[in-house]
Amino acid sequence: MMMMMMMRSSITSSPIPPSLLRSFLNPKSLCSHSQPQPQPQNPNEPPFSQNHNPQKITSEYKSEPKNADFTAPISQDSFFTQTHVINTLLNHKTDPRSALNQFKWVERKRGFVKSVDALCVLLHILVGFPETHKPAQDLLNQCVYGDSGPDPVVFVDHLVECAKRMIESDVTPWVPYMNILLSALVRRNMFGELQELHNKMVLGIGGDCYTLHVMMRACLKEGKAEEAEEYFREAKDRGVELDAAAYSIVIQALCKKPNLRLAFGLLKEMREMRWVPSEGTYTCVIGACVKHGNMVEALRLKDEMISCGKPMNLVVATSLMKGYCVQGNLDSALDLFNKIGEDGLSPNKVTYSVLIEGCCKNRNMEKAYELYTQMKDKGIQPSVFNVNSMIGGFLKSRSLENAYKLFDEAVECGIANVFTFNILLSWFSEQGKINEAQGIWEKMISKGVVHSVVSYNNMILGHCRKGNMHVANSLFLEMLEKGIKPNVITYSVLMDGYFKKGDTERGFDVFDQMVGVNIVPTDVTFNTIINGLCKVGRTYEAKEMLKNFFERGFVPICLTYNSIIDGFIKEGSINSALAVYREMCESGISPNVVTYTSLIDGFCKSNNIDVALKMRNEMKSKDIELDVTAYCTLIDGFCKMRDMKSARELFSELLEVGLSPNTVVYNSMISGFRNLNNMEAALDLHKKMINDGIPCDLQTYTTLIDGLLKDGSLPLALDLYSEMLSKGIVPDNITYTVLINGLHNKGQIENARKILEDMNRMSKTPSVLIYNTVIAGHFKEGNLQEAFRLHDEMLDRGLVPDETTYDILVNGKAKGESSSLFSTVRSHSFGPGSSTCALGASSAPAFGSSSSSSSAWGLSSSTIFMPAAGFAALCSTGLFGATQTSSTLSSTFTIEFSSP
Repeated sequence: MMMMMMMRSSITSSPIPPSLLRSFLNPKSLCSHSQPQPQPQNPNEPPFSQNHNPQKITSEYKSEPKNADFTAPISQDSFFTQTHVINTLLNHKTDPRSALNQFKWVERKRGFVKSVDALCVLLHILVGFPETHKPAQDLLNQCVYGDSGPDPVVFVDHLVECAKRMIESDVTPWVPYMNILLSALVRRNMFGELQELHNKMVLGIGGDCYTLHVMMRACLKEGKAEEAEEYFREAKDRGVELDAAAYSIVIQALCKKPNLRLAFGLLKEMREMRWVPSEGTYTCVIGACVKHGNMVEALRLKDEMISCGKPMNLVVATSLMKGYCVQGNLDSALDLFNKIGEDGLSPNKVTYSVLIEGCCKNRNMEKAYELYTQMKDKGIQPSVFNVNSMIGGFLKSRSLENAYKLFDEAVECGIANVFTFNILLSWFSEQGKINEAQGIWEKMISKGVVHSVVSYNNMILGHCRKGNMHVANSLFLEMLEKGIKPNVITYSVLMDGYFKKGDTERGFDVFDQMVGVNIVPTDVTFNTIINGLCKVGRTYEAKEMLKNFFERGFVPICLTYNSIIDGFIKEGSINSALAVYREMCESGISPNVVTYTSLIDGFCKSNNIDVALKMRNEMKSKDIELDVTAYCTLIDGFCKMRDMKSARELFSELLEVGLSPNTVVYNSMISGFRNLNNMEAALDLHKKMINDGIPCDLQTYTTLIDGLLKDGSLPLALDLYSEMLSKGIVPDNITYTVLINGLHNKGQIENARKILEDMNRMSKTPSVLIYNTVIAGHFKEGNLQEAFRLHDEMLDRGLVPDETTYDILVNGKAKGESSSLFSTVRSHSFGPGSSTCALGASSAPAFGSSSSSSSAWGLSSSTIFMPAAGFAALCSTGLFGATQTSSTLSSTFTIEFSSP
């Protein structure tokens, strides 16, 4: 029957005349109701052999008919009509061998056209008698597999039609042969006709267990697991005697559905009936358990399978390894891998793929590469899936060199596909390494790999994160020109980029464009808008916009509320943040660790550490584990309150729960101890950072250097400065200010000067604060010339001296020779600050107790600019006499205050 679709014949067919059909149907001797026939020993097996090379019909039935009842045609040269042939066969319906001889004799005559109708009549006569079952089988095989049979498609269609007519006419076909017909329909993928014929069959003859097998397998073939279960339930309700195979098939369907609870129940029924589930049944259920994360039941079934005398096969072992890997239990997966090797099972490509992917996801790249090499050594060629897993794993482990090496090998041997390139594109873009991403992009072009929408999305993402919105938009336009349709991710990434740049107008333009091309916004899109508005300080607007999104069918998730809560916290609106938190809980959305961390951060910054701790306790009561960020927020709050005892306790708790403190946590702790002048504890933490492989950043070194300089540990501070530079960490103005200020306070003027030179070499412009520190140091050392030189340098660099600068200059000079103060100040014409006063010589003859004239002060008709505070400081020096005040000076000098 398997060859029926391959056969084609020119044999034609004609419908059976009604009179002949009635004569065929009326004799009840041909139906199983009136004349039950012996059943084969196993009714579940097809009664006809499936031998594709059937023997010829035996010579016993090939001889010329000698039966006296045989009516020869009028003329041997005339054409035989179908009616004549069928009438002749029906005349021999009680003598099957004679009917077969008549048919074989007629088919050799000239003009006879073999029809399906005549063949079906003959087959029905033959199967009515046990002694002619074998000839019927041979004849059917010859017609189906031979060269002279009718068209298989036509033949099956006639068989189906014949079966339908028999059922409708209350002629009950024999069930095993109906099963063969149903099976033929399954092989021809005629699922609709199969269901129709089965439904009529159920109404008439019911069908048996093998019928159920056929129907359930057909449902599985069509991917209709629910219908397979329905057929099983109907057969069970009708009282069909079911076998173990029927249970196995329906369990397989339930595993696909999935309905593991019912599958377990049927397994239990099988055991109660003392049926041992097959190896395939166990394999199917164990695989379904693993797929749905039920490793406990999967392992129990594996043990049960072994206890039933069925050894664990490779499919079961591979499924269990997959389950272990998904759980993150890589050790158990590798142990099982070693065990199957000891048991004589040879892992295949699927087994290696599962383990390699598991090792990559668990960042055990050493073992992943070992398995990858072992796989190749055994002659199993790795697939592009394996290569992609390895490259992704190396990237996540920051092993860029190994990732590139494997990538180059894949490109060289031609196995790399667009997904391979996209893995690298995605990683570089997310890391902000846009130049490296561009290199991969260009390599795709040189190798003829066509960029996909994912490729463009990755490059657009990379440029958006770098703030290169012009380039990102150019890539977007290039997509359109090449006919690559942007998807919702493309638009969402562009929107996010514009929002982060503060260009909300362009962000909304992209949104309108997306809607204009009928791309439906997703939750990602709406959350991008909400988050974007919150990031630019427009949280109240974001909250109002959320109401509009409700009307579009958007359902806020935890991420949505987290963005709004964080926005209000950053804007200092802790009460608004709490209101959103309550709204979130009332909506049935459970806060997560990010929600609580934002609230804890807000309470800590508003000095409500007690409320922050209550939030922490609420997290614990809801079994929400604090992450590193949450611990860091609390630790930083205690450190700023100088409560280092509580900070230490939280730091210890963080370690006890198995978390690893990051650089931010250490920086908060080091800063806290620095504020308490406990540099020993701060240095111990620095040492622990290095030992644990936690990278020290600029803030770490700046805090330590500041504390050591204040503590008087100058050599150690300078050592840390050198260590920082050796690690390629570039100091900023805060670091330089700390260094220069600390060195000046210790009288290390020369070292401070060298630091200032370092800044110049690195093209760093010292701030006004740094200049003030250096100028004050030189005044303290009596080096007035250098102090004023630095002041001139400030002006040359375009820096505007502040009030502190003039206070230093005036107060410093006041300690020197008072008679030359104004000439010095005049010669260094101070530039106007934010609020300056102009002092010009007037016609007053003298001022001060010494009655000195203006010319004696060297002022003449010149004008000197200095800040108002500087002028007040000048008055307070007493240089103008004990009786003079700023008001009396105004009669001597012209004082004009200029606006900024």
